[in-house]
Amino acid sequence: MTPELMVLVATAASIGFVHTLLGPDHYLPFIVMAKARGWSRKKALAVTGLCGLGHVASSILLGAIGIGFGVAVGNLEIIESVRGDWAAWALIAFGLTYLAWGLKTAFKNKSHEHIHDHGDGVVHRHGHTHHNDHAHMHAAKSKVGFTPLALFIVFVLGPCEPLIPILMYPAAEGSWGGVMLVAAIFGLTTLVTMTTVVAITLFGLRQVSFVPLARFSHALAGGAVAVSGSFIVILGL
Repeated sequence: MTPELMVLVATAASIGFVHTLLGPDHYLPFIVMAKARGWSRKKALAVTGLCGLGHVASSILLGAIGIGFGVAVGNLEIIESVRGDWAAWALIAFGLTYLAWGLKTAFKNKSHEHIHDHGDGVVHRHGHTHHNDHAHMHAAKSKVGFTPLALFIVFVLGPCEPLIPILMYPAAEGSWGGVMLVAAIFGLTTLVTMTTVVAITLFGLRQVSFVPLARFSHALAGGAVAVSGSFIVILGL
């Protein structure tokens, strides 16, 4: 490996790590959805990894096509920027839709009391909900679910903007091995960072009780996803 390629590999790893860590859209949706929908840690990490793989692979494919057809890096960056806008608005739309559904579910699931008089002069009161049991029954029957699929589609749309310029240097030198190595290092760093942040955060959240907010967990999750998409639009993260 040449010194130039070593520097480029180190740069790819560094940028992949920082880009992922500074972009809450890379991990926040998985954290809040895992908590709201009661995913196991294994499922949460599997969904995160698959979405991250689609996220990175789509940009690598675009970069490979651009290199193969000799498209200027500036044009590829414009395409990535447009894809980024689409992904951000798709994330916002998904979050707001899920927020609305979560609010509807929360108010359907409002606790109410039943009063029973057993004829002995003692009145018994107990509160419960009907909707939770119904919702959990459907959740148990669904193996894949709409939410992971929707997140996967959004992340495939989402670009890895810093990757394209990094790929162009070894491509200009005619080093296809260098292109593949840089892409692999960037992708691996991105995936490891995403799954690590999700795993650590979910472990930390297990130590906190959210019982008072349980009824609004889906609504809060949808709001958090919409906010993460807004960060991309407003701050360009």
